[in-house]
Amino acid sequence: MREPTYFTLAALMDGPLHGYAVIKRAEELSGGRVRMAAGTLYAALDRLTAEGLVRVVDEQVVNGRARRYYELTAEGATALEAEAERMTQAARVVTSRRPTVGLGKVRPA
Repeated sequence: MREPTYFTLAALMDGPLHGYAVIKRAEELSGGRVRMAAGTLYAALDRLTAEGLVRVVDEQVVNGRARRYYELTAEGATALEAEAERMTQAARVVTSRRPTVGLGKVRPA
């Protein structure tokens, strides 16, 4: 799962949000690393909706424009949790060991 997708799903963990709020929450959760343009976000939301990971739960007209609210589905929550676990396990490969690079140690090939 790519980082923007991960943070898009994570943004919806606390409840439904409209697109602009998803953009801002994903940026906040990622510490500013994930910055999505509106077109990128809506393409991702369309894809995630088609995959059953998010769903539209409300649509309102604000200032003459449709504003859709999206929420995480049970399948989306499961996929997000699985990705978080995968990343945790991958991080342990590095964090559970001390690097030997530059310490004068030679490892056998």
